[in-house]
Formats: sequence, C-alpha cells, structure tokens
Amino acid sequence: MRFRKATWFNSLAFKILLAYVAGALLSIALLVLGNAIVRDRLPGMDLGDRALVLAKALLFDSNGQPVGVAAGDANSFWIYDSLGRETAYRVLDGNGKVVLMSSGARAWPDSEDMARLARHGFEFTLDGESYHGATVPFVKDGTTWFIQLTASSRIVEFLHREFALPFIQLGIIVFSFLLLFVFGLCAYVSLKYSLRPLREASAAAAAISPRSLDERLRMDGMPSEIIPLIDSFNHALERIEKGFRIQQEFLAKAAHELKTPLTLLRTELELMDDDTGMCPSLLAYVEHLSRQVQQLLLLAEASEAASYQFIEVDVHEAVRDAVSFLQRLADDADVTLTIVAAHKGIRWQADRGAFFTLLKNLIENAIQHAPRGTEVRTEIGMDCIRVRDWGAGVKPEQLPLLFSRFWRGAHRRDHGAGLGLAICREIAWAHGWQLSASNAAPGLVMEIVRSENSAADASSTHNTSAGLE
Repeated sequence: MRFRKATWFNSLAFKILLAYVAGALLSIALLVLGNAIVRDRLPGMDLGDRALVLAKALLFDSNGQPVGVAAGDANSFWIYDSLGRETAYRVLDGNGKVVLMSSGARAWPDSEDMARLARHGFEFTLDGESYHGATVPFVKDGTTWFIQLTASSRIVEFLHREFALPFIQLGIIVFSFLLLFVFGLCAYVSLKYSLRPLREASAAAAAISPRSLDERLRMDGMPSEIIPLIDSFNHALERIEKGFRIQQEFLAKAAHELKTPLTLLRTELELMDDDTGMCPSLLAYVEHLSRQVQQLLLLAEASEAASYQFIEVDVHEAVRDAVSFLQRLADDADVTLTIVAAHKGIRWQADRGAFFTLLKNLIENAIQHAPRGTEVRTEIGMDCIRVRDWGAGVKPEQLPLLFSRFWRGAHRRDHGAGLGLAICREIAWAHGWQLSASNAAPGLVMEIVRSENSAADASSTHNTSAGLE
C-alpha cells in the first residue's frame, strides 16, 4: 500500500511540540522581563545600579561641586540620613578626595580597596557587621567623579525577608498561573488548527451512506500520522462499494433472468387445457412470483445512484398520475381516492419516474389497508406530501419495520412481496427526502418531507442517467 510522502512540518507530533516550544520560549522571555523588573525594584539587588541612580540625583553648585541630593526625589534618598549606620554614600573627585558624604560614611575605614578609583565592588567590616559596597564613576559637565555606596548585610537581609521574599513568592504564584495560561493557550490554538483536518474527515466519514459509497476522504492537509488511517479507510470504502455493486448487479441479473421463464410459464398455463381446475391457482402463483421479480428489479434500480435524472416536476401532476394509475385498484377495493392541494404549481427537483413509483407505492399500500367504503387522501403541501388511510393502523412496535425489505403487515388484501415501502425508502434517500410513518387513530399517515436543499444535494451526488420507470 502506497501513501503520500510525509513532510515533517505536517506532522501532528511536530505541531504539538512546536506549540510547547513556543510556550517555553515565551515563558522564558517573561521570566527575564520579570527578573529585570524585580532587580530594579528591590533594595540591595545591584549596588552599582543604585549608585548610578544616586549620582543622577546629586546637586551641584555654581562651581560644579556636589553639595547634596535633590530633596523630595522619588527614589527616597532620605534613607541615607535616617539609617546612616546601615547604608551610606560618598562622592570623590578625580584625585580621590572626598567632596560629599552622608553621615554614615564618616565611620568607614580607610583601605586601599576603597581608595581605588575604578568601577569595582568592595567589602569591609565595621563594629562586627559586614558591609558591601560599590564604586562607580560618572561624568558631570566634562568632569569625572566617583560615587561609593554601601549597605550592611543585615539591612539587605531584613529588606529581602520582609519585603522581597513575599513579593517574590507572590510573583512565583502569579507567574505560575501566567505560565499555565500561556502554555494552555498555545496548546489549544495549535491543536485546534492541527486537528481541524481530523474533524473535517470525521464529518465527511459520517456523511457517507449507502447512497454515496463512491465518496472518498481527502488526504490534503492531513497530519502525516493520520494519512495511513485515511488511506486504509478509503480502501475499505472501495471494497464495500465493490461488494455493494456486485450484490446489486446479481440482484438485477437474477430478477431479469427470472422474468423470461415466468412469462413462458404463464403463457403455457393460459394455453393449457384445464381438466383439473388447477390453472387459476397456478396462474395466481406465477403472477405473485412475477410481481416479486418486478419489485426486485425496481429495488435494485432504486438503490443505484446512476439511475436518477433530476428535473423540475409538478407535484400535483405527479400525484394525479399516480391516482389515475391506481383508480381501477381503488374501485375494486371500494376505496375513494382524493387529492387535497394547498397550492397549485408546486414543483420539486426529482426523478420523474422514481417520483411516480414512490407515490404509486405509498397510495397502493394505503389502498391495500383501507376498509371498504373509506377513502385514501393525499395532501400536498409546499414541502411535504401526506398519504393517509382510515384503516387499522400499525402497532407502535411495528412502525420501525414498515420500510424493511420483505416485511408485510396485517390487514393487507393482496399477497405482495413486502418490497414496496423498501423501494419508497430507497427513492426518498436518493432525493434527500425524509420518509416517515405514524398512526393517525384511525389509520396510518405516510409523510414525505423535503428539506430546502435536499434535491440540489441529491442531484449533485448522482450521475445523470435514465430515470426509473
């Protein structure tokens, strides 16, 4: 069995993997962004960056010398005066001379590391407490200055424990939900579009019926993992269609081959001298067999999609033709045939011969079950046709069996083959119509319902050929 060449980008697994990779990359980007925001917001995260922020807030006199920090600044530099033992700063000129400092910087020890005029970090111990600091150069009006900023380990730990840790915990919770949402959204969108061909194939498979066995599922755009399944399904349909065609051909050929010997047998019986009085009974049996053969031929033809040619048919005229054809049968049964039409000129898309057979079988079935002296009424609506008799009806449990092949109900006058309503069902299916039966108390109602697009849909799925006779 040969399949279409699979492409890696059409793989369902690849598409799902791509969705999760996209979700992971987006999550990493959000994590990096969140880390950058936290770093700028939490105290002590980067002393070098904080020193630069402090440098931008410095005030200079007319001689270009730093004299203080801008009051009321949004960065809250009051902390260097209020908590001088915990955090402090000082500003040095290019010669290493201290030109400005906060109160806490006066207690800083002298060390070569702190005196080095370059961007670097340093540490020292004061009264048994560790301090971390950073030296950062900055330029103001062409003059290079150096700012040094320190923070004690205990205040950093305090701020992180009391403020940063709860904030980080909240961030982790929020980020987890965000991550879940992002991954879920990526997977949902990817699977929605990736599995759309499968949903379309499923709908197409569900629409395949005995009337459309020539249909096949499309493999264009299918995920590569599903193509073997679709291909196997199409091959199974081919085998089913072939078996169905063989069965229909056998049924038609067998019925056709039986017609000739039955005709000859009936002719011999009619010409034979009847001294025993058996000829009438034998002729009745031959007539019954001939009717069954004819019904089998009609059933085989009604089940074949190529047997239909759809044209516009005047519904009232078709019903009138069927009633005229059955008038003699109705007179023999003492049954009145009536037609009730709500509108004139109603036209349906139908195969004329098949439509006639459908109406004839429904009306004939009603005549066979109608009591003497009653009527069989055919009502014509815009989108429905009802055939009703005033007979005994059908038991509720037998209603689903009415359209089964070779099933015959009680209260029937003749000895039919039980194929008439089965033929009606095949014809209705071919036209896209709904055929149903219901008890009318008294009597039985057979109803044909035409949907808005049923005829157009039916005609588009069948090849045009000779109609049913």
